[in-house]
Amino acid sequence: MDQIEGVFNGSFELVENIKISPFSRAYTFSDSIYEVVPFYNSKAIAFDMHIKRLLRSSNELSIALDIEQASKEITQLISSCSSENGYVYYQVTRGQDIIRAHMYSKLMDIETFGYVLPFSFKTKTLKVMICEDIRWGRCDIKSTSLLGNVMQMNSAQTQDCDEVIMHKENILTEAGASNLFFVKNGTVCTPGLSNNILPGITRALLIKEIKKINIPLIEGNFDLTDLSNASSAWLSSSTKGLAPITDIVNLENTLDTQDPIYLKCKEAFDYKFFS
Repeated sequence: MDQIEGVFNGSFELVENIKISPFSRAYTFSDSIYEVVPFYNSKAIAFDMHIKRLLRSSNELSIALDIEQASKEITQLISSCSSENGYVYYQVTRGQDIIRAHMYSKLMDIETFGYVLPFSFKTKTLKVMICEDIRWGRCDIKSTSLLGNVMQMNSAQTQDCDEVIMHKENILTEAGASNLFFVKNGTVCTPGLSNNILPGITRALLIKEIKKINIPLIEGNFDLTDLSNASSAWLSSSTKGLAPITDIVNLENTLDTQDPIYLKCKEAFDYKFFS
């Protein structure tokens, strides 16, 4: 593996040289949050929005993050990358316990950790599986508590799938690591934000571009029947961009990756952020 540039508690060095205590609450409780900041042509995409979401996540968990310092470290990681295109993973942990305990000390020093990787933003088609949403009740916080996602996505992998689309009692929420969009009767549909859905940055950027080109869009509650009647569907995320779905293995549907409405949305998004 190539050497990966990283930062831990303000010190920049190769990730292989960073040492983290087993008493870190990220390790013992998933008591941590994270952000993924993509960059293209050495420029961060929607940097302020990512930083704002990182701050919101830290506030929701009462983690006292120095957001200016975090911003500087993310920016420096982008500058250190060997490629003009890539992403930064940045994690903030409540700190280390002397002895593992559910109730944490208010005097604990937080830990910050980040790394940067080159990445090629190429469109990839996806085969997905429908599954029950078994995650915790605050998915609007970008925490590292992702075991529900891991379980369902690895179950999908056994069916040769790339991703999952989750639902709670038949109401669509989101994908395992993405937000969901689909076209039904000429209208773009996406589940409305709630505690069950992460407010994706790419999701917000795409919605803004869709409105600019005057394509009808609805954010709301949709069920599996709505998705089964979709003419096209795609997932959005910082690293996927807009990824069209070719097949949903356990839902009867015929999806068109060349659907004119999807293509218009993708063209508008790519022109704005990848040209």
